[in-house]
Amino acid sequence: MPELPEVETVRLGLVPVLGVPIARVRVARRDVVRDHAEQRRGRLDPRALLEHDTIARTVRRGKQLALIGAGGRVVLMHLGMSGQVLVLEAGARVEGGHAHVVWSLNDGRRIVFRDPRRFGGIWLLPDLAALDARWDALGVDGLSITGEDLQRSLGASRRAIKPALLDQSGVAGVGNIYADEALFEAGIDPRRPCDTIAPDEWAKLGDAIRAVLSAGIRAGGSTLRDYRRPDGTPGSGVNGHRVYGRGGQPCVRCGRPLSKALLAQRTTTWCEHCQN
Repeated sequence: MPELPEVETVRLGLVPVLGVPIARVRVARRDVVRDHAEQRRGRLDPRALLEHDTIARTVRRGKQLALIGAGGRVVLMHLGMSGQVLVLEAGARVEGGHAHVVWSLNDGRRIVFRDPRRFGGIWLLPDLAALDARWDALGVDGLSITGEDLQRSLGASRRAIKPALLDQSGVAGVGNIYADEALFEAGIDPRRPCDTIAPDEWAKLGDAIRAVLSAGIRAGGSTLRDYRRPDGTPGSGVNGHRVYGRGGQPCVRCGRPLSKALLAQRTTTWCEHCQN
């Protein structure tokens, strides 16, 4: 599923449409849009979707992306497992269908929200205060996380560190891919209980999380199946994965076969030697 680097890549890809008037919004699947009352049925006010408005700016927290209208309304997006946000040039067609929400701009371009598996969605919020209230439940964003932040939020937990990192209330934006990659960079076994990790190891992990997320952004995200950048092209981050998806293959550091197992129902890959 899209993690912080993929969502940040989408955010950056929307910069060219900032300030362009939105002429019309079409909702093809009402059930992917939740209004301010969390309802997924009934009539939607097009203004809540920024019709006849402009996107003044975009902000991201962890894996969530918000479009801020010039009038103050907020369209909050979560890409779930298969979500995409595409910017199509005038006359271009959506490949593969599932164009659930389409914003038609005055200059002929369109912004398209696709989500074939529909685990993501859109939330319509009246203002920034409502957005801040939703984001209060999220932890520190992964791009700015420090070892001290990690130790403060996770250090007393007896949970294994890998599933703890996936809990967005501790650190926002890290999912299965970048948790595996960061733990490898920090040399920490993903099965290790949080309360056994020393302060210097937390510091290494904070550095590793920021490093692997930044590398993922530079690569335009990791395309495994559905994820695409707003221009429709895949990200190349998968080429830089050192452990994720490489179970049984040689470790890039020591050459030993990488281990793979289910940990808290998530496939986890690590090096028994380098992460001991």
